Amino acid sequence: MNRRRRSTAFLAVAGLTAGLLLTAPQSASAANLIKNPGFETAGTGDMPYCWEKSGWGDNDFTFTTTADAHTGSKAMKVELTRRVDGDRKALITESAACAPVVTPGKQYDLGLWYKTTTPDAAITLFRHDTTAGWQYWTDLKTLDMAGSWTEATVRTPEVPAGTDRISWGVSVYGTGSATTDDYTMDQVPDPVLPPECTGTAEQCANGKWDVLPTQNPVRSMHSVVLRGGKVLLIAGSGNDESMFEAGTFTSAVYDPANGSYKVIPTPKDMFCAGHVQLQDGRVLVMSGNKGYPTADGRIGYQGYKDSYIFDPETETYTKTNDMNDGHWYPSATVLGNGDVISFGGLREDSTGSVTAELFSEAEQQWQPLWKVNQTWSYWGLYPSMILMQDGRLFYSGSHVFGNNIPGTGSAIYDYDANTTTQVPGLRNKDERDQSASVLLPPAQDQKVLTLGGGNIDSNPEANRLTDIIDLKQPNPAYVAGPPIPQGTVDLGNGPVPQTGNQGKMYVSAVLLPDGKVLETGGALHNRANPVYETSIFDPASETFDPVAVDPEARGYHSSAFLLPDGRVMTTGDNPGNGTWNHDVSVYSPPYLFKGPRPQITSVIDTEWNYGDTQRITVDRPVAKAQLIRPAAVTHSSDPNQRFVDLPLSVDGDNVDLNVTSNPNLAPPGWYMLFAVDANGVPSVAKWVHLKGPQALKATDASAHVHDFADAPKGKVTGPGKKRVSQKVSPTVSGCDRHYGSINVCVPTDFPAEVKKTTAARCEWLKANDYGRLKVNGKDDPLGLDRNRDGTACGKGDLARR
Repeated sequence: MNRRRRSTAFLAVAGLTAGLLLTAPQSASAANLIKNPGFETAGTGDMPYCWEKSGWGDNDFTFTTTADAHTGSKAMKVELTRRVDGDRKALITESAACAPVVTPGKQYDLGLWYKTTTPDAAITLFRHDTTAGWQYWTDLKTLDMAGSWTEATVRTPEVPAGTDRISWGVSVYGTGSATTDDYTMDQVPDPVLPPECTGTAEQCANGKWDVLPTQNPVRSMHSVVLRGGKVLLIAGSGNDESMFEAGTFTSAVYDPANGSYKVIPTPKDMFCAGHVQLQDGRVLVMSGNKGYPTADGRIGYQGYKDSYIFDPETETYTKTNDMNDGHWYPSATVLGNGDVISFGGLREDSTGSVTAELFSEAEQQWQPLWKVNQTWSYWGLYPSMILMQDGRLFYSGSHVFGNNIPGTGSAIYDYDANTTTQVPGLRNKDERDQSASVLLPPAQDQKVLTLGGGNIDSNPEANRLTDIIDLKQPNPAYVAGPPIPQGTVDLGNGPVPQTGNQGKMYVSAVLLPDGKVLETGGALHNRANPVYETSIFDPASETFDPVAVDPEARGYHSSAFLLPDGRVMTTGDNPGNGTWNHDVSVYSPPYLFKGPRPQITSVIDTEWNYGDTQRITVDRPVAKAQLIRPAAVTHSSDPNQRFVDLPLSVDGDNVDLNVTSNPNLAPPGWYMLFAVDANGVPSVAKWVHLKGPQALKATDASAHVHDFADAPKGKVTGPGKKRVSQKVSPTVSGCDRHYGSINVCVPTDFPAEVKKTTAARCEWLKANDYGRLKVNGKDDPLGLDRNRDGTACGKGDLARR
């Protein structure tokens, strides 16, 4: 997991103002927004007017205004003769006099002529934020080697909100030179045709939900969108003790093309396992349920060490080597080199695992303990560990069950240095149990949204909080986002409007191909009181737009995920009474009712490398294209979900897509490729394969790692004392096992509004359809069996005061 970070260092600034010029500036053409695009006008010092030297790292370099020009008498040559790391680039001067003015929400076509003697050169953009000042924006295009003058063009993404100017140029990050000339920059014209509503006014504004006619045959709590578009639904025992005792473990493969399900033999109880997609599209499934808690409360859930790989081609599971520890509820994050790192969960003895695990892509097996860096930290259950652009991991604070980790509740983990740095700003950090966190579109922006949550131990009403962090900042910190919109909540007598600060836990967040985020589902309390509310979050404006609502309850053990046709599928709901919702819903977002969809009529090559330019053809103009990593989601958690922008070079119906050179932004694997028109209408996805370690050998991602999160000021800790495990209460799931069967969850702590009396608690259980509850053993910690007849909430219990 190699990572290198450096701060961008500007070497000199020339041509600061027109008043310092020795000659009058060369004017740009009517369309061209760049001043001195051909370097013909001299500036102060040794750089042309409106151009400056920039770069970082350990390298030897020269900047030369050369007579070897494409047109006119001058061009700019940047050469590296020795390089350990870093880059050098000639940029448009970052000043009001020189940097082109841009409009947020607009796109711009950039062009230049170049010659190179190195394959390591790329068009790099910086933007001026009206609040934060100049900052790195993105790398747009890797330049192919060229011995004669060659034209390069590329279209920017939409300019982010708060941006008033941009600066750009060619960065050289390998030994050799790039000579450039005749820069151009034009604003892309607005689309001529407004969107055409093809549904009802309600559908065009808010989308539409459909409950599918065929039910999900298994109690699935894990959902993985497979390469090609089928969906793996993993149940294991499905939180059903009778299935566990019988050794009946199930999965199903759903085919959206025909609505069919195929039940798959499943070798172990993968209930509450971890899962992630490997670079070849197979699914790594780690740990699961070795045993349910005992009725006497002395032993909790136990996680086994077993691990399996599911092959989408054969639709079968194959065992891998064992992990070093048991991990019931583990994290699973794929890294830029294709390896997988995992933290947290419960061990075979039901204590908390402090062992970090590493699955080697090259060796196709879990590494022995001595090969894996360890801090001996307990990260909790399903900790949301998101890969950052420099290879570090951001723990967002989203997790499952009870309180968060000590400290601020959020942190940056540096595997290479084996250090953890706390990150501030996450509000109500101990009430983010089953919140959702997502890397916002595009991944290049490095912003994370965390929303909702509660606490199954103290059982407060779930919150409406959202917090946003910008990991591009030197000292990143969460800031408050807009509250989640309120919907209705079923408190036991049918849905009623939410009031006060009522929000939701078990919330799902799904990246959409138009660059927005769908949030849906959830519940007000631990496995009770479903919330009916769905909204679309716009990262550009940081606002929510309430839309049509899933008619089905989607609380604990529900999943939501993007299908290749642009719809969102939701499954499951497992309330505390042990029942299961087998109905499946599918949401068609408003963009599917805005007129004809663009089509990707051909993909020249489906095997992609980092830094590639890949050509597609489309049947109508498109404004953007992106890769979306297919879902592998459970318990509100999918830390690998990401939307990677593909800057365009457009020539009629031919569109060249510029693939990122940084594998940490788009880890190797299969992706859904969407093309989206100016009205936000996406194509149906095509599947492309971003190649793994073989393709990485020729790529130096360090040049594309800029000064993100390079100076966090939070408390830093290194490896702690080696230990076996973290003590975890057997009631970590928030369920008192003294009552009912194992798949029934009587809360250890009832909601705050429920009085601590037998009558009030029994009334709440009745309203939430718990039915008859047997008392397991002689203990009655909640006072539900006052007459000690072995049945909770019987008539005799309610008669006693």
